Amino acid sequence: MSEELLDRLVDWDLAAATARRLAGPGPVVGADEAAQAVSELREAAVASRAHVAAITGLHAPDDAPIVLVVDRPRWVEANLRTLRAMLLPVVDKLAAHRRTSATGVLAAVGGKVTGAEAGGLLAFLSGKVLGQYDIAPGATPRLLLVAPNIVNVERQMGVDPSDFRLWVCLHEETHRVQFTAVPWLRQYLLEQATSLAADLAPDPASLVSTLEDAARRLPEVLRGEGGSLIDLFASPEQRERLRGIAATMSLLEGHADVVMDEVGPEVVPSVATIRARFTARRAGVDPFDRLVRRLLGLEDKMRQYKDGARFVRGVVERVGMAGFNEVWTSPETLPDPAEIAEPGRWVERVLR
Repeated sequence: MSEELLDRLVDWDLAAATARRLAGPGPVVGADEAAQAVSELREAAVASRAHVAAITGLHAPDDAPIVLVVDRPRWVEANLRTLRAMLLPVVDKLAAHRRTSATGVLAAVGGKVTGAEAGGLLAFLSGKVLGQYDIAPGATPRLLLVAPNIVNVERQMGVDPSDFRLWVCLHEETHRVQFTAVPWLRQYLLEQATSLAADLAPDPASLVSTLEDAARRLPEVLRGEGGSLIDLFASPEQRERLRGIAATMSLLEGHADVVMDEVGPEVVPSVATIRARFTARRAGVDPFDRLVRRLLGLEDKMRQYKDGARFVRGVVERVGMAGFNEVWTSPETLPDPAEIAEPGRWVERVLR
């Protein structure tokens, strides 16, 4: 029943069509160049495995799914499937609280509006993402590399394509290893995210007051003083849970950032140039792009890379990589927000 209701509330076909229409095809690439880029990305993904294993000391199972090189529409399709699975607990909650059934016309209109909104959001993101480990609730997780975006960024930065492609693969392979070498991590994050998403959905009795409070706080978000749109609808307890999930994401992103730089020029000859230009590019987005990122919480994601990398380096400096790897023991050994900011606190709690 929940799946049927969800499919009435969100027009998934319209979402996919909207995303395809708004995202654009990416940079102009000839057939031979496109084939070469795809082939090189696949080879780089395979080559990155040994480097990631050597640096992290983590090893993915031999049967872990390999990389899938995709274009923007296929990335959108994968994330629509994930979004649908993540929304089911939210719909369960809404279904439990609704007092009357929506008419067919109302559900259809609402589904199209929601579908168009989801498509617009994914269209924006589909032009930004270089790679992603799709944790795919209810399906097979896999590593996605978005070829047109990688080619577009390497052109914009004027860096060596082969070096950049391997550099990106090192980051994404680290995510693949995190979720396959640490068996409990994927399910833990899925449970945390779906539980919070369900809690964030207001019941009808509190919807008006929630919207009024969000409207009062919206100017703070637009000025960059009040978090993201999600924060507008979160209670203090929910915002604390969001901070906990953000701390885990900082760990994962920072860990991957450290690995991609740690290989050094012996593996990626122009790694210093790539890092400098990539960091400058992260900071140099235009004002509209920055506003959208802030509203969606993507500015927080940019901070996650920096804060997480500082945490990883801080722990490794104190106790080495073997000591750092105790972080993967259980959910209880993950760093909290305060420990992300002060790595020594995590070392004292977990290793002393």
